[in-house]
Amino acid sequence: MGRAFEYRKASKMKRWGTMSRVFPKLGKVITMAAKDGGQDPDMNPKLRTAIINAKAQNMPKDNIDAAIKRASAKDLADIKEVSFEAKATNGVLLFIDCATDNNTRTVANVKAVLTRNGGEALKNGSLDFMFTTKSVFVFEKTEGMDIEELELELIDFGLEEIEEDVEPQENADDKAIIRIFGEFASFGELTKALEDQGIEISKAEIQRIANTPIELTDEQLEEVEVLIDKLEDDEDVQAVYTNIA
Repeated sequence: MGRAFEYRKASKMKRWGTMSRVFPKLGKVITMAAKDGGQDPDMNPKLRTAIINAKAQNMPKDNIDAAIKRASAKDLADIKEVSFEAKATNGVLLFIDCATDNNTRTVANVKAVLTRNGGEALKNGSLDFMFTTKSVFVFEKTEGMDIEELELELIDFGLEEIEEDVEPQENADDKAIIRIFGEFASFGELTKALEDQGIEISKAEIQRIANTPIELTDEQLEEVEVLIDKLEDDEDVQAVYTNIA
């Protein structure tokens, strides 16, 4: 997404962290991962990834441990992953990924937010050819890191693209980072390859990347951002992907 969007997103995520609104979402992912693959992060790559992403949002260790333990609770609700597709104003397309223990509630909430904020739900499958699912990793660029050498090291593990960027910080200088993109099926291999290189991953995700991103004016972006914010505020919504450049 655009730089202005990223700065606003960084500010919002910090506010969410302070208010602990993002922690239940992160906790849900951790619990799901622990339930599916066991509570040992060393033996469960999905759980290890969920913990990495939680730490990136400054989720306290006690919260992480509690989310892992919750996976063994006898009264744990059955949480399932569901996705919705939609379109907004200004040609914006939306993929909305959710994790829910009540699909009826989630469907109603997502559709209500779309309707009230200029969006429209689409039939699932409508955007299949508009997005490609990729493995995405972010880590800090350290002094002396050779990007070309790193690229050569990772190509055999599914690397498709590597880029240098800066990560917006609300009250500090931008942080130099490396972002890499790989094949969807290579997520595990790339994770291990980065760990073997001694690289501390700050974010590891499966993302839906738009095949044909669009540019928006600041005014158009602000209009669409209202809808995106409302969707992300819902407790069941884990991620909203768009075709905004």
